[in-house]
Amino acid sequence: MTPGAEPGSGFRWPEALCAPVRELPDHARLWVALSGGLDSTLLLHLAVHCHGRTGTVRAVHINHQLQPNAPDTESFCRDLCDRLGVPLVVERVNVAAAGNAAGGGGIEEAARKARYSAFEALIQRGDLLLMAHHGDDQAETVLFRMLRGSGVAGLAGMPASRPLGPAILARPLLGFERAELEHWARSAGLTWIDDPSNTDQRFDRNFLRHTVLPPLRERWPGLNRRLRHTAESCAESEALNRKLAAMQWQAVGGDRDRLPVDGLKKLPLAEQKNLIRWWVRERGFHAPTIADWQQVIHDLLFAGEDREPEFRSDGFSLRRFQGDLYLVRDQPPLQDVPLALEPGPGLNFGEWFLRLEPAITPERPLPPIRIFTRQGGERVRFRPDGPSRSLKKWLQEVAVPPWERARLPLVFAGSGEAAELIAVGDLWCSEQYSGGAHAAGWRLVVERECD
Repeated sequence: MTPGAEPGSGFRWPEALCAPVRELPDHARLWVALSGGLDSTLLLHLAVHCHGRTGTVRAVHINHQLQPNAPDTESFCRDLCDRLGVPLVVERVNVAAAGNAAGGGGIEEAARKARYSAFEALIQRGDLLLMAHHGDDQAETVLFRMLRGSGVAGLAGMPASRPLGPAILARPLLGFERAELEHWARSAGLTWIDDPSNTDQRFDRNFLRHTVLPPLRERWPGLNRRLRHTAESCAESEALNRKLAAMQWQAVGGDRDRLPVDGLKKLPLAEQKNLIRWWVRERGFHAPTIADWQQVIHDLLFAGEDREPEFRSDGFSLRRFQGDLYLVRDQPPLQDVPLALEPGPGLNFGEWFLRLEPAITPERPLPPIRIFTRQGGERVRFRPDGPSRSLKKWLQEVAVPPWERARLPLVFAGSGEAAELIAVGDLWCSEQYSGGAHAAGWRLVVERECD
């Protein structure tokens, strides 16, 4: 712990430091992400100083349970918030298991994901979450992303504010260097906890912070300012790229999860890449870093009509089907055993929700209702007195993409060989179980989740 005390009665926070903390977007509650370190401790004091009278300031501490001093840090945060009269929420997350399963980011990336997931689960619409990232952090971020081969969006660095779930995340200290913040914290006599992991150079950011950046700053004074200008220029370019992509999305007829291939083919490669990256980010995913975008796009757009090209990324895939490029969200596997559907609250089946409700007073008992996925050979009878048809051929005719066919809930009434297909997802439902449902007395409701 770095020694110190609370600000004395004669200490005054400088207006230059207070201004960005005071001039925040409108909010219902103001949260400060409190790690216990220098930066977040200072930020909490500033938030209380600037907004304490409103009674909206709260703090959240994420205990990653990775460091030996994690309990001491949590206790420090509790004591600090007690002294300041700030309500504190402590969230303990299990990062170790996630780190073992993480990709190239390892434990660092797993901790970041766990931290932000906890934030999103806590904050509500109208809330504002403050994080204490400063100019040195921004310089590290820009350099780190450059070394990873990031494009313009990555080199834009951390934005001063952005949406976070239903709320807003803001970084009011980005315009200050760490040395300035430490000077003010020591002048105020603040106490904080030093994270021992910040000196472990096995982590990439610590290596940049302690080994790479110091000689660069010695050679090029004002390096933070130079990298900040680079980030601002890249942010401007990225804003123009997004505006262009949104215009082209409208022009080619994009529709949420579908992008017409013919319209995409008319664009130059650079604009194809820009539009696809924008589309992926708009749907809530990280745009993939692809070494050979040209080959990927060529495969997706120009593979033979009998082919089903696919590009897989983190959490989603891009697939082509009948003249459209689809963005397909990864889904957990479905149960491989049929489910019984009873009258009542209903049940979930993958991304579907099904329930049975009485349409009229039933005149006869409800036959067994079972939910299956396609096994092959199913036939559907659209009218009670009509012929049956191959379900496979019908799904092809109505242009259901192949990856969706395998996840459609097929609902059967009856048992054994007498079981009759009465619904195919939300595409078709037998008149006996839809509308007035006078034949069966029960109405089948099938709904698909919309993200």
